[in-house]
Amino acid sequence: MQNEKLIEQSSKIDDKFNKIIEHLQSELTAMRAGRANPVVLSRVTVDYYGTQTPLNQMANISVTDARTLTVSLYDASAVKEAKKAIIAADLGLNPVDDGKVIRLAFPQLTEERRKELIKQAKKVGEDSKVALRNERRDALEVGKKLKKEVSEDEIAEYEKLIQKKLDASTERVDKMIKDKEADLLEI
Repeated sequence: MQNEKLIEQSSKIDDKFNKIIEHLQSELTAMRAGRANPVVLSRVTVDYYGTQTPLNQMANISVTDARTLTVSLYDASAVKEAKKAIIAADLGLNPVDDGKVIRLAFPQLTEERRKELIKQAKKVGEDSKVALRNERRDALEVGKKLKKEVSEDEIAEYEKLIQKKLDASTERVDKMIKDKEADLLEI
């Protein structure tokens, strides 16, 4: 494959595939698996003086033990708002505060909740695969548009390369989902 436009497009598709996989990784990390993990609170935003502020920017979040997170807010007057935001995020956690610090106890996951989380992980994985296939389709369209400038052999080689990259990325997604499923089933 000599054509610079095809080589450039090939490297762009690598970047796009990697972004999709990074997004999947962040989605899977945010799913709680019965252990305390500060990433669970990464999407929680608090109404702080009229502005939606991420909780992790206005508090120190630490793991006290395997099943407990401690949220120490820099501004103690925001504890009630932070507690409301955690409840509104519907994480399945019950925040308890003492006026200065919020404690979050992670309950043991029930069999039903585990199955629900596995379904959710599989759905996120399938969405990622769809996004990967859409990127492949767009990349192949670019190749077809260059048919006048590039030989058919180069186009065929380009298409095989894109398919090979898709297959590798799809395998990574499958492995990530399988690992998350094993993590969720672990007692």
